[in-house]
Amino acid sequence: MERTLAGKVAAVTGAASGIGLECAKIMLRSGARVVFIDRAEAALAEICAALGPDALPLVIDLTDPASVATMMPSILEMTGQLDIFHANAGSYVGGDIIDGNPDKWDSVLNLNINSVFRSVHAVLPHMASRETGDIIVTGSIAGVVPVMGEPIYTASKFAVQAFVHTVRRQVAKYSIRVGSVLPGPVVTALIDDWPKEKLEAELANGGLIEPIEVAEAVLFMLTRPRNVTIRDLVILPQRNDL
Repeated sequence: MERTLAGKVAAVTGAASGIGLECAKIMLRSGARVVFIDRAEAALAEICAALGPDALPLVIDLTDPASVATMMPSILEMTGQLDIFHANAGSYVGGDIIDGNPDKWDSVLNLNINSVFRSVHAVLPHMASRETGDIIVTGSIAGVVPVMGEPIYTASKFAVQAFVHTVRRQVAKYSIRVGSVLPGPVVTALIDDWPKEKLEAELANGGLIEPIEVAEAVLFMLTRPRNVTIRDLVILPQRNDL
């Protein structure tokens, strides 16, 4: 693969598994030094040791403001700069609202919304001072098409979309690009609570996509000419019955 991100430094949250791991790995293969951010310390250490010296682990609890406050200083201490920030970490909750657990909702909303806002805020001053940078947020098709069975998750992803659209316009004057990748259902731990029958049916029907396919889309977004912004990139499975 052409080293399209050579000389750049990227940081990816939720990088110990799923979409975040595949996105971090594809950036690494494309020539970037990549900071793998997650709270799973042991998993990060094992992953980065296997990937080589340009894969740098950083343990951060994105739900803890004090921990997030250490994120950007730690990145700069390790790398001296940050060109790409991928706010990917997130959680999922589905089901009928009447049967829901508001405490679980708070946990999901804190990670899906507040941690995204706070972590993006943390990296912006550095990018603005350099007058360059890319910010990618992992959204969801649920952020543009309300999913009846996922009211809380859908609401969180709509909030992320509103944030991406407004922040993009605010920071364009610093030559910072902001965009979101919006996948449909992806084979990750987020769908571990799906009923076995539903998961098997979707797999057989071609109704799920793989994390690497999302990563390839993110790389496409990052490698456009600097005068081009991919604001939203929706990725859907090509179902066999459509």
